[in-house]
Amino acid sequence: GMSLSAGSSPLHSPKITPHTSPAPRRRSHTPNPANYMVPTSASASVANAVSQPPSTGQVIQKETVGGTTYFYTDTTPAPVTGMVFPNYHIYHPAAPHVTYMQPKANAPSFFMADELRQELINRHLITMAQIDQADIPAVPAEVDSYHSLFPLEPLPPPNRIQKTSNFGYITSCYKAVNNKDDLPYCLRRIHGFRLVNTKCMVLVDMWKKIQHSNIVTLREVFTTKAFGEHSLVFAYDFHAGGETMMSRHFNDPSADAYFTKRKWGQHDGPPPRQHAGLLPESLIWAYIVQLSSALRTIHTAGLACRVMDPTKILVTGKTRLRVNCVGIFDVLTFDNSQNNPLALMAQFQQADLISLGKVVLALACNSLSGIQRENLQKAMELVTINYSSDLKNLILYLLTDQNRLRSVNDIMPMIGARFYTQLDAAQMRNDVIEEDLAK
Repeated sequence: GMSLSAGSSPLHSPKITPHTSPAPRRRSHTPNPANYMVPTSASASVANAVSQPPSTGQVIQKETVGGTTYFYTDTTPAPVTGMVFPNYHIYHPAAPHVTYMQPKANAPSFFMADELRQELINRHLITMAQIDQADIPAVPAEVDSYHSLFPLEPLPPPNRIQKTSNFGYITSCYKAVNNKDDLPYCLRRIHGFRLVNTKCMVLVDMWKKIQHSNIVTLREVFTTKAFGEHSLVFAYDFHAGGETMMSRHFNDPSADAYFTKRKWGQHDGPPPRQHAGLLPESLIWAYIVQLSSALRTIHTAGLACRVMDPTKILVTGKTRLRVNCVGIFDVLTFDNSQNNPLALMAQFQQADLISLGKVVLALACNSLSGIQRENLQKAMELVTINYSSDLKNLILYLLTDQNRLRSVNDIMPMIGARFYTQLDAAQMRNDVIEEDLAK
């Protein structure tokens, strides 16, 4: 309500500051649930405060601070009779829609699920991890506005000369804390790269605007000599406990041997899925929905992913995917002679769809050997026998060159109702997490 003053003259009134004014206390007042049930005044504990109900039924509060009297409307609702709260603390049981969602034996009733607690503890430990600077002197104490660097990958030897498959340059990855907000970030360092033109920062600014649940957000790009040489550093959001899709699904040498050693006859097809160690189709579709959603957002923004590869896709938790390292190729391969930095984006977007098809085919085969040209026929036979025709058609569509420009939206009819299955699973997972928070 409106504040009116009475009592002392303005010349003798004390100075009202944010700490002495009653307004913040009224705004930040958290109503006691008991006030809704028991007929008590909200200002009973406030000194010099009285309530006087006018003829309209509206309660006006009067409060004196330092000789100045304030009148304001009481925001406490009228008490509801006939309802009481217990005078002791009690945990309510789980909601029925969660209790009957997953009837597991020995499910925790009063505390957070052990699996969730362990996952959160692991993330916390990774976030807080530090190194002994004396043991690893090659890691600087501070880089630009970041400190407490912690290597997330084995550091390349100092005398290494050959380039890696990561963007054609030697790279290293660190967790670091930003001085400005004290939050952890992931720093991807490109060794020995000297940025000679800043025109590419137009693309970096476009990437920084993209925030998506399946994309690791790019925060900034800067150059530094803190490592003893010219380096280009990309700062991304840090997702503790994440591992690459390559590490999660393609680290089993026996799976690759399936394509390289097995010889199929004319009537000898691949074994059924349960005997071949293949991934469940529901998991593959969950990945397809997430990756296609990320591509859709990237392409809509006028950019191209260019890192749709198992080594650049992060897996957190059980099935959550995030496309990592976005924007790096745009900077490293930037052509200064191009007047329009977006001139080749349409071509790169078409390449994204082919890359997505290769990732899906590799997942369906549970082997990277399946996407090699000499194994494509075997791989598609395996998909035909073990998976639905929708999955086979989606892979064929993505891998087959078309005479027209394709869009990631074209595969939505092939995903079909499976999109709603993923949405339902996400919302059910949200219900379970909320119930764990209430324990």
